Amino acid sequence: MFSIIIPTWNNLPYLKVVVDSIRRHSQYEHQVIIHVNDGSDGTLSWVREQGIAHTASPDNIGICHAVNLAASHAQRDYVVYMNDDMYVCPGWDEALVKHIGQMPSDLFMLSGTMVEPVDTGNRCVVVHDAGRDAAHFRPDELIAAVPRLKRADWLGATWPPTLVHRDWWNRVGGYSSELSPGMSSDNDFSMKLWHAGCRIFLGVGDSLVYHFQQKTTGKIVKNNGRKQFLSKWGMTQATFDRYYLRRGEPAEGGIELDTPAARGRLKRALWRGRIKRALSFD
Repeated sequence: MFSIIIPTWNNLPYLKVVVDSIRRHSQYEHQVIIHVNDGSDGTLSWVREQGIAHTASPDNIGICHAVNLAASHAQRDYVVYMNDDMYVCPGWDEALVKHIGQMPSDLFMLSGTMVEPVDTGNRCVVVHDAGRDAAHFRPDELIAAVPRLKRADWLGATWPPTLVHRDWWNRVGGYSSELSPGMSSDNDFSMKLWHAGCRIFLGVGDSLVYHFQQKTTGKIVKNNGRKQFLSKWGMTQATFDRYYLRRGEPAEGGIELDTPAARGRLKRALWRGRIKRALSFD
C-alpha cells in the first residue's frame, strides 16, 4: 500500500521500535525503505540482517538528501515519510487509507497525529506520556490508551508522518537540498505542493503515531531554516502556517479549498516589500 521512508542516524534502539511497530500494527503490507546515515552504531548491519530495503551514506548527509535517496526506490503509489523516533499505533494505516478514498484527486497531503510525552503547546499533537525514551517506553499502556487519544481531524498537515502520492513527490522534487540538514524542510515541501496547486493538508485524528521528540535533531548543527524559508518564498513560516495551511484548526464541515484570507495575502505583500528594501542596500 505505502512506501514508508525512514531516515536514521545512529539511532538503532529507536529504529528497532518503529520497524517493529510497523510490522505489528499495520493492516496492509507496506514497503519500508530506510536511509542509513553513518550507521557506525550497528544500524547498517541490523538493516541488512532484517532484509529491509535501504540506501546508505558513510556520513550524515541530512534529512533532505536522505529522504530523496530513499524515495527514489519507492514502488507503491503513496510515499509516507516517517521519523525514526516514532511508534505507529494500531489502525494508523487504515485511517489514512480511509481518507485517501475520500479525496477529490491525488493532489493532497495527509498526516498522522503525533502523540507526544511532553506538552509543548502544539495544538496538532495529543499529549500522553508512555515513556520518553526507547528504554522506558511502555507500548502496552499506549495501546490501551489509543481509543481515548483519538481526536477530530485538523488542518495544516506538514510534519511527519506525512503521506503524498508518489507522482507528486517526484513532480515537486522531493525535499529541497538547500535546506540541509533539514530545519524547515517540512514547511518548504508543503509550500512546494501549495504552488503545485495542492489545497488539502489534512491531519488525520485517528491515525496515531507516538513520537519521542527530537532524538535526532537534538544532536545536529541546525541550519537557519526560518530565514531560508523567508528568503525563498517571500513570507514567514508563521504566515504560511496561519493564513494558508491554517494549522491546528479543526477540519469541521469537510475540506475547504478556499484561497487564504486577505489579511494573509497582505502580510505576504508586506514581507516582500521588506525583502526588496533589504536587497536594495546590498
